[in-house]
Amino acid sequence: MLDVVAIIPSEINYGSDTPSKISTHGGGAAGNVASWAQVSGAQTHIIARVGNDSAGTAVLSEFDQLGITYSDPIVPGARTGVVVILVDRSGERTMFPETGANSGITLSDLPKIDNFDAVYISGYALHNAKSRPGVLEIIHAIRKKNIPIFFDPATVGGMSGVDIEEIRSWLPLMSAIILNEEEAAFITKESQISASLDALLRFTPMVVIKRGSNGSIGKKNDGEILTVEAITTSMIDTTGAGDSYAGGFIASWLGNPDLFQSMKAGSLVASKCVAIVGARPQVTTEI
Repeated sequence: MLDVVAIIPSEINYGSDTPSKISTHGGGAAGNVASWAQVSGAQTHIIARVGNDSAGTAVLSEFDQLGITYSDPIVPGARTGVVVILVDRSGERTMFPETGANSGITLSDLPKIDNFDAVYISGYALHNAKSRPGVLEIIHAIRKKNIPIFFDPATVGGMSGVDIEEIRSWLPLMSAIILNEEEAAFITKESQISASLDALLRFTPMVVIKRGSNGSIGKKNDGEILTVEAITTSMIDTTGAGDSYAGGFIASWLGNPDLFQSMKAGSLVASKCVAIVGARPQVTTEI
């Protein structure tokens, strides 16, 4: 996806002009996770599609610069997915996505996976009714190879368009779930975070709940609750904060499958993300 980010320094003058700072960046949850995992030391490959347009050229160029691989992503006649993002004075973001060419991903988009160590799947791919059958086929193909799957069910806004029992049916297919507090409450209907953790662990072996400035909390189904504080930083833009956490977490987990250390790594990488505009690292970003 291509992100068009508008930083709004004041109230929006609806029906008129509002001065803002506007920039474009590579985006999309999976692309963001791949990018932060890459700069955190994990070689990554992305399954995504773009149109044969200038936005697609820009997105693929960014992957090339970061060293992320991909295969045959261009869909003739389709438009590259775009997200318009409004960032207010507090750094909070509001998104307006159009999935474009990513809509309709199928099993044929999956490369040979024998040499892969882990897979991240964004819930956005499953929210999309056109992509859901193909993505479920992809998940089952990955499970046959016994490759761990890290899953982020994505936003409440996205999940609201899908039956809750359908969403819950995906969770047992995953090795770990990484989500935020609002999403955990939406899926479990539990108001207490500890209850949400336990409810989610009935579906999957490991759960991490991101809490923004309050850090994160995680638990394995045979372990104790672990908490990690957020790293204090100068916050400019929260776009991609959760994705960067997942990228840092997974890269750390691949090097050492320790839940606490991986949560700390996720917090570190998220602190790098919120201190810049956009959801992706720069080529020169160091973790």
